[in-house]
Amino acid sequence: METIIQFDQQLLLMLNGSDSLFVDQLAVILTNARTWIPLYIALFYMVLRCNNSVSQVLLVLGAAGLCVVLAGTIDDTIVKPLVARWRPTHDPQIGILVDVVNDYRGGNYGFFSAHAANTFSLAVFFSLLTRNRILSYFLIGWSLVNCWTRIYLGVHYPGDILVGLLWGGLVGYGVYRLYLRVAKPVAYGMYFCEIPVLVLVLTAFCAVLYSLVCS
Repeated sequence: METIIQFDQQLLLMLNGSDSLFVDQLAVILTNARTWIPLYIALFYMVLRCNNSVSQVLLVLGAAGLCVVLAGTIDDTIVKPLVARWRPTHDPQIGILVDVVNDYRGGNYGFFSAHAANTFSLAVFFSLLTRNRILSYFLIGWSLVNCWTRIYLGVHYPGDILVGLLWGGLVGYGVYRLYLRVAKPVAYGMYFCEIPVLVLVLTAFCAVLYSLVCS
C-alpha cells in the first residue's frame, strides 16, 4: 500500500501545474461547475423535446439528480470525512511541492474525487439513455477534462480520480438500470442530441478564448 501511495504522489507531481498562465487560467475555468451550466441546460432541453409527457421528463431529471446524489453527495458527506485522506494541497508530506493556482486548495480531504464521480456518472447515464455515439464521446471527454483539471490544480491525486471514475461509472449504469424499471426507453433524435454537443464545444471555445485574453 505504501508503494501505491508513493507512486500516486509522484504521478501527481509529474502532472500537476505548468509554467503557462494560459493553461492555469483554462484549468480554473474548466473546473468550475458554473462553467458547464449551459451544457446542463442543453441536456435539459434535449430531454424536454424528446419526451412526450411531464412524467417522462421528471423521471429523467430525477435519475440525473440521483446520479449526482449517489456519486458526489455521498462522497462529500460520508466517504471523504470517513477516509480522511489529505488533498495533495493539504498533504503534510508533499503539500509544499504542489503547484497551486490562484491559491485554490480545495477542502481538506480528497478521496475520492466528486468531480470525477459526478461528471462520469452523468456521462454514462446520458450515454446509455440516448444511445448516441457522438454525444457519448463528447460527454465522456467532458468528464475526463474535468478530471484533468483536478490533477493539474493539485487538488486530487490520480488515485482519487480513478476511484471517482469507477464509482461514477457504476452509479451511472446502476441508475440507468433503475430508470428502465420505471420507464420505457425513448428514442432521442440525432438533431436534439447534437445540441448538447454544440453547446459543449462552444463553452470550451469560450473558455479557451477567455483564458487567452486573461493570460
